[in-house]
Amino acid sequence: MKTLEGKLALVTGASRGIGYHGALTLAKAGAHVIAIARTVGGLEELDDEIQAADGSATLVPLDLTDYDAIDRLGASIHERWGKLDILVSNAGTLGDLSPLEHIEPKSFNKTMDLNVTANYRLMRSTSQLLRQADNARVVFMTADAPDNCKPFWGPYTASQSALRALVKTWASESGKTGLRINMLNTGPMRTALRAQAMPGEDPDTIAHPSEISESLMALVSNELTQNGQIYDREHNTFRK
Repeated sequence: MKTLEGKLALVTGASRGIGYHGALTLAKAGAHVIAIARTVGGLEELDDEIQAADGSATLVPLDLTDYDAIDRLGASIHERWGKLDILVSNAGTLGDLSPLEHIEPKSFNKTMDLNVTANYRLMRSTSQLLRQADNARVVFMTADAPDNCKPFWGPYTASQSALRALVKTWASESGKTGLRINMLNTGPMRTALRAQAMPGEDPDTIAHPSEISESLMALVSNELTQNGQIYDREHNTFRK
């Protein structure tokens, strides 16, 4: 059953991992997916799989740290569709794992540029488009890092903490509208970022990115009432 028939969904980091399978899930449910990533080959593979599932997509090769391009993207969506029903913001970087005093400012800034500033620019570019849709839904990917502040994870943890603050603020500002903005904590998943963070881990012992489907569909459903919260996939619960 195509429960998202007629809806328009934007997914970042869609060329692999969680973004890839999130985009595929939404397309299979009937949404037209605007798939964003830097890797053209991965986007083309996604498009092939979406078409094989009788879905449709628009591929947008884009570096999210090109902030002017994000503004142009919002303008293009407005011109072509006039609204946006779903935003799934998944793209992110781990950054360097090192003691804070050893991290180069350039590396720290690069982590914040993608994990925080790019998301702020997406919020700014898509906000009015989302408000033009009925029951628009936004999902940002998050992680446990801000909850434990592990040694050597400083830039990533700081960026995740800042992103949570932005998301919760935006959700509060949108509380009186039909727009619902939440975060999804997937738990450990078989992604390139996870492999970089845990190089000795056996990937077969953790969840495959395709396992986000049920959680993602719940977070974009018309029946969703939660706003500004974190959904923990492993525990099947919402928390603030």
